[in-house]
Amino acid sequence: MKRVVVAGLGDSGLLTAIKLAKAEDVEVVGISSKPGLVSGQELGWRLSRPGHWAKHNWITFDRYRGLDRVRTVHGELTAADLAGATVTVRGADGSERTEEFDALVISTGVSNGFWRQPTMQTAAEIDADLGKAHDRLAAASSVIVVGGGAAAVSSAANIALTWPDTRVDLYFPGARALTGHHPRAWARVAQRLADAGVTLHPGHRAVLPPGFTGAEITSDPVEWSTGQPPASADAVLWTVGLVRPNTGWLPADVLDDDGFVRVTPELRVPGHDRVFAIGDVAATDPLRSSARNRADGLLAHNVVAGFTGKPLKSYRPPRSRWGSVLGIQRDGLEVFAPNGRAFRFPAWSFERVLMPWIVRRGIYRGIRSAPRVSSVH
Repeated sequence: MKRVVVAGLGDSGLLTAIKLAKAEDVEVVGISSKPGLVSGQELGWRLSRPGHWAKHNWITFDRYRGLDRVRTVHGELTAADLAGATVTVRGADGSERTEEFDALVISTGVSNGFWRQPTMQTAAEIDADLGKAHDRLAAASSVIVVGGGAAAVSSAANIALTWPDTRVDLYFPGARALTGHHPRAWARVAQRLADAGVTLHPGHRAVLPPGFTGAEITSDPVEWSTGQPPASADAVLWTVGLVRPNTGWLPADVLDDDGFVRVTPELRVPGHDRVFAIGDVAATDPLRSSARNRADGLLAHNVVAGFTGKPLKSYRPPRSRWGSVLGIQRDGLEVFAPNGRAFRFPAWSFERVLMPWIVRRGIYRGIRSAPRVSSVH
C-alpha cells in the first residue's frame, strides 16, 4: 500500500484526492487548515450573496462521498523533509505531528486579499468571515473596486446588481480589464458592467502603501501613480492581484524566484520523483492555469504511474483564461471559452442540472446533503 499525502485541500487538491482515492493499493491523506472546501472562486457572488455562494462553494469534507476513503487532517503545514519523505503538521491545539508519504502532492494554493488566507479556521469562523464582508458592503452607499482581474470585475458587477442604489466604480491600470482573457470576453463583460451601472476608470494604477496586502476593505482615499486625483468611497475593495504562494513550509530549492513550486510538464517537482504540485501554487505557466483546467485527473494518473513505472502525461496550458466571470445571475450563468465566445446556462438549469448533476455528481463524485446549519445569510 502506497501512501499519498495531498498537502492542501482547496479546489485542485480536493479533486486530486478524490481521483487518487479510486486507485488500488493507494492510501490518501489530505491536509487542510479548513474543515472543508472554501473555494477561492467567484468573489463577487461570495460578497453579494454569501448564503447562496456557501451552498455551492463552502462544503465540509465529510459531505464528499469521494473522500470516504481519504483520511483528512485539520492542521497547518509547517515543514517538509522531502528527502526523508515526511511533512510536519500543527493542529489547532498547537501540537505537531509528522505524516510520512510515498508521494506528495503540493496544492496549498495562494493567499490573496481577505478571501484566500491559509489560516486555521473552524466552520463558525468561516461563516463569520463571509457575513462580515457582506455586511460591510451592504452598509456602504459608494464602493470603489481596485483591480482588473476576474475577481475585481465580478465584485463590481455583483455589488452593483445586489445594491442598485450603491455607486460602484471600477478602477484598473490598463486600457481594458480581464487582460488574461480573450478580448471578446472583455467586450461582453464591459457591456454587462455598464448595464449594471458600474462606472469604468481605465488607466488608473493605485499607489500601494509599503507592506499593504489588501486583506481588508478600507475607506481611505485611493491615490494613483498615474497622475489622477485621489478617489474616495465608503468602502474600497482591493483586488489587485497581491498573490502570495503558501509555500513557507517548503524548502527553498523547490521554489522559483517568486516562491511558487517549480514543476516539469508532468507536474513533477524537478529532482524529486515522488513530489508533485498542482493549482495556483504550481509554476506551470504565467497564468498557473492547472488550477482552472482540470489537471487533477492528469496528476492523479502521474502519481500512480510513478509507482508502477508507466509513462507520465504532460500538462498543456491554454493560451487564455476561460470560465465564468460574473457567476450565476438572474438570467443564468455565462461561461466564456478560451476564444472569448460566451455560452449560457439558463437560470433554471443551474440548480436543477448544472450543480446537482454535472458538478456535484459528475465532478465531485457525489455530495451529501448539508448536516450543519450555517449562520451565513
